[in-house]
Amino acid sequence: MLEQLQAYLTGDLRFNEPMSEHSSFRIGGVADALYVPSSVAELKKAFALALLLGIPVTILGQGSNLLVLDGGIRGLVIKLASTLDWVEVRGTEVVAGCGVLLSTLAHQAAEASLTGLEFAAGIPGTLGGALTMNAGAYDGEMKDVVTSVLVLTAEGHEQLLTPDELSFGYRQSLLQKKKLIALEATLALKSGSREQIYAKIEDLNRRRREKQPLTLPSAGSVFKRPPGHFAGTLIEQAGLKGHRIGGAEVSTLHAGFIVNVGQATAKDVRALICHIQAVVKDKFNVWLEPEIRIIGEE
Repeated sequence: MLEQLQAYLTGDLRFNEPMSEHSSFRIGGVADALYVPSSVAELKKAFALALLLGIPVTILGQGSNLLVLDGGIRGLVIKLASTLDWVEVRGTEVVAGCGVLLSTLAHQAAEASLTGLEFAAGIPGTLGGALTMNAGAYDGEMKDVVTSVLVLTAEGHEQLLTPDELSFGYRQSLLQKKKLIALEATLALKSGSREQIYAKIEDLNRRRREKQPLTLPSAGSVFKRPPGHFAGTLIEQAGLKGHRIGGAEVSTLHAGFIVNVGQATAKDVRALICHIQAVVKDKFNVWLEPEIRIIGEE
């Protein structure tokens, strides 16, 4: 059934594609097929064909908040990072395709002297992924700036959603709970000083470089912030900094990160996650809930 797609789709269609090549963790088994559509029309066509043929579909952005299991992904993976990557400034509004990198989006807003996206400049991944997770940092979140998101439903129809309909919460949104593909978003920003905007971006990025293990493969912060605590602080106080299982290690720079120090497998990462959860629960009676998205088969 996957091979039937070749007859109808243009763009980049690959079979038995290693997902380690499409994840910032550099971990993951093969996907049965991976498709990078050449346009929104091709995205819709691929989605409709997969639906017609009964092929499971997994939507992927930049793969920066993701752990793909060692058995890989069955069906079709559609990667949007290089397709929906346009940005249009309309006064103090920015309309962007959901495949655009957050860093690119934040810098284009800065170039237009628009403030409100500085917090996102150092967050890896795409706008679509950030909307799905309601990504945030340094007291800013996507819900603070989003006014609408155009999505593709599981039935193949376009639908415009308001912030209320998106049900943004801490590291969650409606996009996680339903099979919706974010196509484009409208963001409401404010006029500001370009120099001050860039100064804030540089300050936040400097703080990230000093505190986060940006030179090693990871999926960012592994756990959500538990109420009244910081996950990284609890993990460090539990004496787990530097703890290693296989090629996966609790970062010695920031205990909230798990890094791939060499040929780590998803099995290593999951075992380390479980160990961290058990130790922190035992010592502090706090359960750490993973923030990263875990997909695929064992």
